[in-house]
Amino acid sequence: MAGNVVTGRTKEELRRVLVPLALAQFICSFAGSNMNVMINDMSEDLNTTVEGIQTAITIFLLVMAALMIPGGKLTEIVGRKKLFIIGLSLYGVGAVISAMAPNLFVLILGNSILEGVGTALLIPPVYILTTMLFTDVPSRARAFGAISGMGGIGAAAGPLIGGFITTTISWRAAFIFQALVIVIIILLSVRAVQDPLPADPSKPFDTMGAVLSAAGLVVLVTGIMLADNDLLLMMLFLAAGVLLLLWFFLHVRALERKGEEPLLSTGLFRNRTSNLGLVTQNVQWMVLLGTSFVVSAYLQVVRGYNAIETGVIFTAATAGILISSIAAERLAKRHQQRSLVIAGFILTLCGIALLLAMVYGNPTAWAFAPGLLMIGLGVGTMLTPSVNLVQSSFPDQLQGEISGLSRSVSNLGSSLGTAVAGTILVAGLVTWSYGLAMITLAVFGLVGLVTALMLPTNPVSATPDTPHH
Repeated sequence: MAGNVVTGRTKEELRRVLVPLALAQFICSFAGSNMNVMINDMSEDLNTTVEGIQTAITIFLLVMAALMIPGGKLTEIVGRKKLFIIGLSLYGVGAVISAMAPNLFVLILGNSILEGVGTALLIPPVYILTTMLFTDVPSRARAFGAISGMGGIGAAAGPLIGGFITTTISWRAAFIFQALVIVIIILLSVRAVQDPLPADPSKPFDTMGAVLSAAGLVVLVTGIMLADNDLLLMMLFLAAGVLLLLWFFLHVRALERKGEEPLLSTGLFRNRTSNLGLVTQNVQWMVLLGTSFVVSAYLQVVRGYNAIETGVIFTAATAGILISSIAAERLAKRHQQRSLVIAGFILTLCGIALLLAMVYGNPTAWAFAPGLLMIGLGVGTMLTPSVNLVQSSFPDQLQGEISGLSRSVSNLGSSLGTAVAGTILVAGLVTWSYGLAMITLAVFGLVGLVTALMLPTNPVSATPDTPHH
């Protein structure tokens, strides 16, 4: 590797590759949170309820989580660049359908299903291409910093941009905005993005494993969403979800014993650093998206703020993620990745505590700003090191699988955050339910902190010749 060349590409070429990849992560994260500030407008326009919009948001996040592992595996069969373009195209069509939706059913079809499937196909190639093209540790850290930072900014800025577009034009225009960004990414990708390895269409695809893993995750989260409706039904769904995932694990083990290639190698779960890193990723997105939904819904439904007012309050979280993302490279040089993840969780927990302490007895909207700023700073500080810890634990030949698993775990966190905290909030939509939802997110944050404390001090990165199991 020459000074300015990585995998045969100059720094300038790699920068051009990074732009569409980072933009793709931005728009997908934006889609996961921008609807939070449209809750009132959309529920009135589509003749539905807050719970109906929450369902659409959760299904979108859940479809991503459920299909991310199959999406990661398909990158090897279809090709990373080709799958990236296919995913972007599906996403764009879904955004246009959502913009024209006459009712909740069509919105779920466009936003939750088509955009969700599109995201599951386009996101694994983003992380696989980044890992394969940026081969040295500093350049890979910078690349993941840019992509994770854009993801965090997209999630945090979603309420502000979505709120501005909704208030000045219409909530439908927010979906047109997404479609336009997708067109720009496709145009940039056609020339800039090149696949380092050829596709292998002869590679087997574990269809049974894909069905079992997706069904298990969908049924599990559906069970959580039923918490405020029917306790018995919730328990049945949770049990069915666990059984489906257990069946998936046994299916994978059986294929491996026969010498066949499963959807997901069990070897991915034998790396302690990666396992702990995956848990921290899950909790980070659970807290970020859970907080975004809870605070947005509370401000609009209980406090009566409109979309733009709610979005403006969220600039604090956006600023926090932006500041910590800009500082990511400098922080990575001075501190261990483990230390950054720990610091991130401590800041995030302090932010949740501030949201709880300052909102009660203080009627001003800006009471939310300090807590949201702290959460933004915390999440921004730990996003990049968590991703890097996981991706760098495995060689190139396992990047398809680990990228799919990593993104699935993160998006499962997003859907769980919205489902768990949202279900608690929607059950009451009063001050006490807001407090209970935030306390629940704080408990998850504590789990993340404990997990981060268990991370090794000096994790060993994998090289192409050293598989880690």
